[in-house]
Amino acid sequence: MPRTGLTPDILVTAAATLADQAGFGALTLTALARQFNVKVASLYAHIANADDLNTRVALFALNKLADLADDAVAGRAGKDALVAVANVYRDFARQHPGLFEAARYRLSAPLPDNNGGARISRVTRAMLRGYALDDRACTDAMRLLGSVFLGYPMLELAGSFNHSQPDPHSSWLRSLDALDHMLRNWPTHKDAT
Repeated sequence: MPRTGLTPDILVTAAATLADQAGFGALTLTALARQFNVKVASLYAHIANADDLNTRVALFALNKLADLADDAVAGRAGKDALVAVANVYRDFARQHPGLFEAARYRLSAPLPDNNGGARISRVTRAMLRGYALDDRACTDAMRLLGSVFLGYPMLELAGSFNHSQPDPHSSWLRSLDALDHMLRNWPTHKDAT
């Protein structure tokens, strides 16, 4: 029987907060049960298992990130849109480190078409329309941008840039300038061998 007052949404919201405070890797059913002063068995009426909890938190994170990206890119194109989307990732990583990690959790279950990951993909693809890339180039560019938008904040959060100059923000801005230049000068298929 479900415990009164607990719902999947309440549990996922609490798990998201716990992930940001302690790290996504520290998120367990036991840690979540402690938050509500209940036994782990009480959670099973709402959450199937640890993978289900991680999947729900990952989807929560992706939806939050997608909402921010949608808002940031609205009315922008070209470099302005690129910078807006990139800054959403970097700011999200700083403000929600646990959710940023959760957003990279490997999802195996069938997902609804409008999940946050699919929405982020659509926002990124729409942003790239301003660079006049064909479908193949757009896919390649999305993979590259994902590597930068995820990788730079991961390295920054780990302190990898703390021991050298210039400061990480300056390098971030230069990186975005370089990405914009590269996207405006993307090689054609016949150029890439």
